[in-house]
Amino acid sequence: MMDFTPSPAAAFSDAFQAHIDAAMEAANQAQPPRNYIGASRLGEECERMLGYEYHQTPKDPDAHFQGKTLRIFDRGHDAETRMANYLRLAGFTVLTERPDGRQFGFGVAWDDARGCYRISGHCDGVVTAGPDDFGPYPKLWEMKALGDKGWKDTQRKGVKVSKPLYYAQMQLYMAYLGLADHPSLFTAINGNTGEIYAELVPFDHAAAQAASDRGARVVSTLTPDELPRISKQSTDFRCKFCSYAQRCWSEAQPAAAEAPAPWNWGN
Repeated sequence: MMDFTPSPAAAFSDAFQAHIDAAMEAANQAQPPRNYIGASRLGEECERMLGYEYHQTPKDPDAHFQGKTLRIFDRGHDAETRMANYLRLAGFTVLTERPDGRQFGFGVAWDDARGCYRISGHCDGVVTAGPDDFGPYPKLWEMKALGDKGWKDTQRKGVKVSKPLYYAQMQLYMAYLGLADHPSLFTAINGNTGEIYAELVPFDHAAAQAASDRGARVVSTLTPDELPRISKQSTDFRCKFCSYAQRCWSEAQPAAAEAPAPWNWGN
């Protein structure tokens, strides 16, 4: 019979990780919330959730990210740099920032009170040249680090079906950054195996407009309660994973206001 008794070092290791986790979680919670809606969020179907985020509503008490999750996020950021290096090594020209060091991005709907655009986003990069077999150029580049399950699902179904948030994000970037003429490059690395998945994603005007319209409805509200929930039942599985579920379903909610007409911001 195998011995599953923890090693003598296990208690020290657990305590050490807990110490790191506590510091990471405290630092994360101390960060000021965004005062805008990012392009990476506009593929989210629940407009009420986006309203809570935009209006900087405090999350439910037990909804803050744990240290393990924060480290997974960090792994994703690190993977962007690694993949950019891989692309350059393979003969692609990849721009990940402007000459002044800022990321490539866009902003729409300026808000004087907040001192920022109400909707904005920053892409991972733009591929301006490379092997002919993978052109034409220039093309938007978006990179994600995925766990084995998510990576295999994306490989099997494609980014539009498997990762609709990423898909909407890319459509907005293509529209607002003037990169709609050529399909964008989506890459994902399997965090378990190191395998790379790559897909060319054509511009989808309807998807870009739908994401823009969703953003317009969110930033036009005075309170999140004006926006509809994704479901009529609190038991909906999507609500169970929401950081605002307790607040959303425990408080008496006024009737949702009629959504304003869609905005067309130059798509």
